[in-house]
Amino acid sequence: MENQWIVHKFGGSSVGTPDGFRRIETLLSDYKDQRFAVVVSALGGITDQLYGLMEAAVAQHDVTSGIDAVRERHQAHAAALGLQPPEFLDSDLEDIKDLLRAVQLTRHADQALSDVIAGYGERWSARMMRDYLNDNGFGSHCLEADRFIVAEDTGLGPEVDFASSRTLLDNAMPENCQQLVVTGFIARRPDGRPRTLGRNGSDYSASIMARLLRAREIHIWTDVPGVLSADPRIVAATRPVQTLTYDEAAELAYFGAKVLHPKTMVPAIAKSIPIHIGSTHDPHAPGTWIGPESQSTFAIKGITSINNVALINLEGAGLIGVPGTARRVFSRLELAQISVVAISQASSEHSICIAIDASRVEDGERVLRDEFAREIANGQVKGVRCETDVALVAVVGAAMAGQPGIAARFFDALTRCAINIKAIAQGSSEKNISAVVEKKDADRAVRAAHSAFCLSRQKVSVAVLGTGNVGAELIDQLKKQSGILAERMGIDLQIAAIANTRKAWVGPDKTSAYPQDGADGVDLHAIFANLNNGESPHRAIVDCSASEQLASQHAQWLASGFHVVTANKKAKAGPMEWYRAIASACQKAQTDYGFEATVGAGLPIIGTLRDLIDTGDEILEIEGMLSGTLAYLFNRYDGESSFAKLVAGALDEGYTEPDPREDLSGMDVARKLVILARELGETLEVDDIGVENLVHESLREIDLADYMKKMATQDDEFARRHSQAAADGKVLRYVARLIPGESAQCSLAALDRTHPFALASPTDNVVKFRTRRYDANPLIVQGPGAGREVTAAGVFGDLLRVVGALREVDRGSASQ
Repeated sequence: MENQWIVHKFGGSSVGTPDGFRRIETLLSDYKDQRFAVVVSALGGITDQLYGLMEAAVAQHDVTSGIDAVRERHQAHAAALGLQPPEFLDSDLEDIKDLLRAVQLTRHADQALSDVIAGYGERWSARMMRDYLNDNGFGSHCLEADRFIVAEDTGLGPEVDFASSRTLLDNAMPENCQQLVVTGFIARRPDGRPRTLGRNGSDYSASIMARLLRAREIHIWTDVPGVLSADPRIVAATRPVQTLTYDEAAELAYFGAKVLHPKTMVPAIAKSIPIHIGSTHDPHAPGTWIGPESQSTFAIKGITSINNVALINLEGAGLIGVPGTARRVFSRLELAQISVVAISQASSEHSICIAIDASRVEDGERVLRDEFAREIANGQVKGVRCETDVALVAVVGAAMAGQPGIAARFFDALTRCAINIKAIAQGSSEKNISAVVEKKDADRAVRAAHSAFCLSRQKVSVAVLGTGNVGAELIDQLKKQSGILAERMGIDLQIAAIANTRKAWVGPDKTSAYPQDGADGVDLHAIFANLNNGESPHRAIVDCSASEQLASQHAQWLASGFHVVTANKKAKAGPMEWYRAIASACQKAQTDYGFEATVGAGLPIIGTLRDLIDTGDEILEIEGMLSGTLAYLFNRYDGESSFAKLVAGALDEGYTEPDPREDLSGMDVARKLVILARELGETLEVDDIGVENLVHESLREIDLADYMKKMATQDDEFARRHSQAAADGKVLRYVARLIPGESAQCSLAALDRTHPFALASPTDNVVKFRTRRYDANPLIVQGPGAGREVTAAGVFGDLLRVVGALREVDRGSASQ
């Protein structure tokens, strides 16, 4: 093992600059005492320039300036490294000039001539690498791979004759050679003519060299720290995957990930040679190891996508049970040289759906219409239907085989982002699951799956509507807790927009203060577009307003794929059709609606009611103090001081709505009672509830400033009611009461001093559930029901519950 070869491969980006050569020399210094072969690509961009020269020659254009540019690039590269001007460069470029003259005369460059010209870049790079290493104390020899790698043309691309290649390599190998620099990309045909190995040819060359040299490992050096769990241009929080099986790497590469092309790994796979992917910028980082087995039990290794895809669907009753249908489809596509990316077929054989490269969709549709023309004409086949603007998203991992729930989690992640799945494909080996989605949803689908499988934090873009007491406090709480949530729970709540009735700030760089300047008016479409276009796969709207206009849109937002969290009671307590529309939208779009704070601020009133119902209890009566504001007022009111001044003080302290009549009218309590009643299955409207309005009729329609001045005209009435209650040994409390199927009312009641509502703290909400189980001793939920902090905390808690529902943490697989 100690004397076995190690093969290192450096691509065009790694060798493309003098600094790249220096990094390679430093990296290889750790291997000076070992046998190694270095496979190099051409300097970055040179191969494309050589192909460009051939295209220019075919078009009869002058190629002199292009040849000069190639010369100058290599001369400058050598000079920067302190190397002598490359002696071989001028003679090689003269040969290229002669070949290009032939191309200009014939206006054609055949494959053999193209291979000769395109292969020069690797020759120059390898010679300079040898010279630079040897100038720094190495003893390397340069071998040009077209002297010994023999590759034949097949329908699947170049296929190496390893027996002949090994013999030729043994003859070409310098005696006692310990260090080799080898050209990538180029090889020879069986008749000796040069040829290239195609794109990714240098990776293939490294794998071939490893097999020929019986190497113990291959190192593919790039400018990234290994194989990443997703495309970093799509998912910011990607992570390097430490280990992959050959099959996993092949699946990821097939679906567009920047991994070794499956073909390039074949020689290494044949001899079980492990492949390491590392970065020249950080050569001591772990990188990614690819081999026969993976040490990780992590179910999913990566999420990737192919965007240039189209769907072709063939369906009809005439396909059911007819042998040979699939053969006809794929035979015709093969004749047209159209590759099939994915296949989905109904078990009834009623339809066959295939995904192909979008650039070939017209050809695919034409050949299948021709093939099934008779069946289409007689109605056995409905036709050939095509869909463009779609993408294929795949989750890959060998450990998913036989592990229940992987597909469910993948599809659930997409569903919770309101992403429609058009087709599904999964091989029996269970190494990947693919879903076809609309192209516009592809990036969000990748992000959603990436976070669903714990490969990154759960990201949620949040828009906060309403910057009053509750909204402002919520924003502060979100900012203060963001770091803790990210660290402890893997949740990344990103405030993407803040808006009030006048202005909006959009984007993460505009959330340090409340809106103060900009155009008047709020464009909700711009806010929602920002939520859609952000990095987060999930989107939540938090309505901290008391706006009926916003409440009317909750169902629409939910149906559009936005999760909604609200303290605004006017949606759930609005017209019954709004209530039903919200429930329907949640069910159809698989979105969540958090509204606990609409009834009890931060108290679990709705949650408790649901638990009672879900466990089969029967609700006999609900009685409650549902307004923290009214609880505060009547706890503090002594019958002697001015009730109007007490209300004004509560307004200043943030215990009331901006217009205290919202609280004093009893409508806030009535809406809360309607919400509770509807959770029980009642179909009550607010107008069905008997509500005692504590604002005199003459004061209800005047403007707020006038009301605050004239409110004192009611002081005598409140004093009278307080005095009467006190004379009877009672206290005043504003109470809501519901007897399912019988009555619902809200009124100012005189209660015994021993009543639970009489003993509550000044701002408490108290709800008493009398049920079949809790009859003699009712169940009581009690706690602060007013104030910006507790209400904002209640909204925050709802938001966290919604986010928690988006992610099922794989606790058995915490790392890779």
